[in-house]
Amino acid sequence: MGYQALYRVWRPQTFHDMAGQEHITKTLQNALVKEKFSHAYLFSGPRGTGKTSAAKIIAKAINCERAPVSEPCNECEACRGITDGSISDVIEIDAASNNGVDEIREIRDKVKYAPSSVRYKVYIIDEVHMLSTGAFNALLKTLEEPPKHVIFILATTEPHKIPLTIVSRCQRFDFKRIPLSSIIQRLQYIVQNQHIHAEEDALALIAKACEGGMRDALSILDQVAAYSEDKITVDDVLEVTGMVSQEFVSDCVSAIEQQDAAGAIQKINELIDRGKDPVKFVEDLIYYYRDLLLYQTSPGLEELFMRPDINETFKQHADQISVDRLYKVIQQLNEAQTEMKWTNHPRVFIEMAVVKLCHSPSHEHLTGGSAQIQELQNRLAELENKLENMPKEPLAAKETKENRPQKQRAVKQKDLSLPLGDMKKVLSEATKEDLKRLRSSWPDIMDRIRTKNVAAHAWLLESKPVASSNNGFLQAFKYDFHCQMVLDNKSNILQMVEQIMQEVIGEKRKMFPIPFRQWEKLKETYIQENKANVQKESDPAEDDDPLIAEAEKLVGSDLLEIRD
Repeated sequence: MGYQALYRVWRPQTFHDMAGQEHITKTLQNALVKEKFSHAYLFSGPRGTGKTSAAKIIAKAINCERAPVSEPCNECEACRGITDGSISDVIEIDAASNNGVDEIREIRDKVKYAPSSVRYKVYIIDEVHMLSTGAFNALLKTLEEPPKHVIFILATTEPHKIPLTIVSRCQRFDFKRIPLSSIIQRLQYIVQNQHIHAEEDALALIAKACEGGMRDALSILDQVAAYSEDKITVDDVLEVTGMVSQEFVSDCVSAIEQQDAAGAIQKINELIDRGKDPVKFVEDLIYYYRDLLLYQTSPGLEELFMRPDINETFKQHADQISVDRLYKVIQQLNEAQTEMKWTNHPRVFIEMAVVKLCHSPSHEHLTGGSAQIQELQNRLAELENKLENMPKEPLAAKETKENRPQKQRAVKQKDLSLPLGDMKKVLSEATKEDLKRLRSSWPDIMDRIRTKNVAAHAWLLESKPVASSNNGFLQAFKYDFHCQMVLDNKSNILQMVEQIMQEVIGEKRKMFPIPFRQWEKLKETYIQENKANVQKESDPAEDDDPLIAEAEKLVGSDLLEIRD
């Protein structure tokens, strides 16, 4: 027989071989020994965590010639036949490719026949959530009351897609992601038995890259073993998986915390030039700061760290960076990662995020900056003394005439000059149907804008339609700067957008750009005015003169002049 992949060679053959699922294996073993196993099981959990392997182990254990046993012997004819797939009474079905009613009806018709070579028929249906509604209905009655010689084991990665009528007829076991330490331990055992030479740090990186799935870990190990020459090294794993080294992440964090924006940007350019994924690198940064937070607050939870080892640089960062700073950095990096997933220019967003982090004042995040804090406190006390000794009235007058307006101008953000009257008219004619139709076409409109004007596309990227009528629509911008740029170039950009819109939806609508914060104010004002008008119409004043009301009916309010 030719070469077999490691994940096939080292597929668990007993419950003891399954890593990280002790809460499931112990329950199943007790049920097997007491012969109190269910007629239907539902195994759910992430990929590569042992769902199908556990199903085959159950099939062997209940049909083992030495049953009842907690583990299959893997020596008898039944165990060996189930392992190599030669026993027809254990049927594995892939619901992704056999998801129709006819396939399930065939099972329902054959389920009544007794097994031919073992005691129990076992149906293992993988990715069961892929079955159609009709197939689920066909399975329902059989699953509820199967013959005594039949056991169903359903496996899925998306249990929420399975009808509750199916779930309620099964014993459900949720498989969890395998812990990092368990994966490393299993990899060490495998490389030792396969006579593969590997560095400990390289195995730790493989365990980190597989994200809790043992099958993925073995696939990566297989690939790296083929890539390396004599010994699997950390560099081999980094090259195959596209990850970056711990030292690279640490150096980038050092540059950020030292406010060295140039050095941090240079690191990012180096990263992208090497073909690494910037979104994945932001994730590595998030996990680095997350590990720092765990190390500071709960140093005993090292098994939860994403880092294979704790070196001196990591400890130095943990001593210098405050908890508040860690919270802020993780939040900002998470926001940047979210924006990067929806843009064609992730490099720009990661550079913006890094520069923003570098420009944070050092006294906000360095725990070792007690001298700086003391200096600020001394300066504050000095200013307070000066204010107490200065004459109060002249100071108040001076503040009122000169300083106060300047402070307000420095802090308060000016609202842009907008045609509010035209915008309110759009709001009065706007409908949900018009807005829904425009939003569904907006991605196509943006694609055409990008082909004609890249700058305009960049300014419109963080905006969206918020109200639309037959003649116009309001476009709310997340950043005032982008809205200002569109307004400054409105003769070109607005005409281009209106022309593209006419091509896409067949209607020409005028665009009114507005910053999001001003849109919120405008919306609130419009709602209040509308309520007031409705109230006025529904509750006319009691003291209205009936003579005046009759005169308005006759000649209209425009031609009527009322004098006391």
